[in-house]
Amino acid sequence: MSADEGGSAATDSEGELHKNAKQDVIAVDPDDNEVGLVNRLDAHTGHGTRHRAFTCLVFDGEGRLLLGQRAPNKRLWDTHWDGTVASHPVEGQSQEEATEQRLEEELGITPDQYDDLRVTDRFEYRRYYENAGLEWEVCAVLKVTLDDTSLDPDEEEIAGLLWVDYEHLYEHPEWYRQLRLCPWFEIAMRRDFEDEHADEQSPTPY
Repeated sequence: MSADEGGSAATDSEGELHKNAKQDVIAVDPDDNEVGLVNRLDAHTGHGTRHRAFTCLVFDGEGRLLLGQRAPNKRLWDTHWDGTVASHPVEGQSQEEATEQRLEEELGITPDQYDDLRVTDRFEYRRYYENAGLEWEVCAVLKVTLDDTSLDPDEEEIAGLLWVDYEHLYEHPEWYRQLRLCPWFEIAMRRDFEDEHADEQSPTPY
């Protein structure tokens, strides 16, 4: 859920330096090759800087997806619903390592609750959020299925949780409009089902 916090200034409402101004993200080219480090706040303000990110879709054994609502203190896409956590790897950290860390920090999910964490997709996107900032990311998509669905969410990161039927959400987005989904999750979901349908329509090889 930390996929993005940027803002129009480096300070918060009390004039304190925003925490993201103290962090770096990995700047990348369109093929996700690292080209250097960039201040996290700078990457999400002005014209932005393309950088590496991830989103992880968390499922239960019945194939339901866990949606997580971003906390209201987020600078970008606050109170929107994500599927399920999103953030940025730091220098020297793999997407899987970064995802394991965020799953535990945001939801209390530990590696002994799953054994199938994997990268399934990667795409570039750019979206502005009101006058607050933007996301310009090469975003990896990871999936994981929980054997144990015990959760211990951090309220500083997660405002709400909701298990949904993944296919139903994709087929009837208008029924979930009130949730206000995060743009990177909507892109990941659309690409996921488009790939699935393409596989189904591919001719069987001889």
